[in-house]
Amino acid sequence: MAEKTKTAAPESEKAEVKTEKAVKASKPAEKTEKAVKSTKPEAEKAEVKKEKVVKSTKPEAEKAEVKKEKVVKSTKSEAEKTEKAAEKAIKADAPVEKTEKAVEKAVKTTKTEAEKAEVKTEKAVKATKPVEKTEKAVKATKPAEKTENRLKLRYKNEVAPALYKHFNYKNVNEIPKLVKIVINSGLGDVKDNSKSFQVGVDELKSISGQRPVVTKAKKSVANFKVREGQSIGAKVTLRAERMYEFLDKLISIALPRVRDFRGVPTNSFDGRGNYSLGIKEQLIFPEIIFDQVEKTRGFDITFVTSAQTDEEAKELLKLMGMPFKA
Repeated sequence: MAEKTKTAAPESEKAEVKTEKAVKASKPAEKTEKAVKSTKPEAEKAEVKKEKVVKSTKPEAEKAEVKKEKVVKSTKSEAEKTEKAAEKAIKADAPVEKTEKAVEKAVKTTKTEAEKAEVKTEKAVKATKPVEKTEKAVKATKPAEKTENRLKLRYKNEVAPALYKHFNYKNVNEIPKLVKIVINSGLGDVKDNSKSFQVGVDELKSISGQRPVVTKAKKSVANFKVREGQSIGAKVTLRAERMYEFLDKLISIALPRVRDFRGVPTNSFDGRGNYSLGIKEQLIFPEIIFDQVEKTRGFDITFVTSAQTDEEAKELLKLMGMPFKA
């Protein structure tokens, strides 16, 4: 029995040891629970800190936003102030513009009224003036027609038919007619004086109504002190209307002014129907002013005709009015 009790005692001890071990094994679980419990307040503390930080940052952000809103509001208010000031300035200037426009309108209306009044007065004046003659109106509308020279008309109407009968021409084209008139003036005495030479050229120009051609020496002549190419005279060739005008002036005005005029000579024909006439003074022409003449100069006038004989040429010039000697 005693041996049984001894064996039971170690077994109980073993059981106690096991229970202690189990208790010890269960203690770590309690430790973990304690650790968990200890970690919980720390996590809560961290969350509280986070919340505090968040709460502390939120007012700063709100302050920044408030500041931004204030700045925006201040800028908006300044912009509105400037706009209001500009509108006030425009409104202040607007009356001036209105007054200027009103003045311009008034000026325009007065101008239009004045123009209307002038038009009315012009119409009244025109109504009071006598109506111009219809002939003047027609002349003003029509272009001025050129009138033929009276000597040319005389040749067509009187001279040509008379020559046709006198010489019994078979063809109308055989009737002689005036071809051209050549006026030649020698200026050898003033060949070395260019001013006097130009005066002589201008006189010939005024007489003929056409610009003269300056003639030059073809050869050098030592006895006359003339060099080749030197200007020694001037000539003019007249045809058509100017030819008839010059002949009419010569016959009707110039030749009657010659002192002791008895008629032009009849023996100055060249045998081929051309006639030459010499004028001693240029003063017989009305274009020459006596007080402006430096020296009396003469010139030669040659009448070139289509006549074949001197008799035909003489009859032609006689019928045209040339005063031959009896």
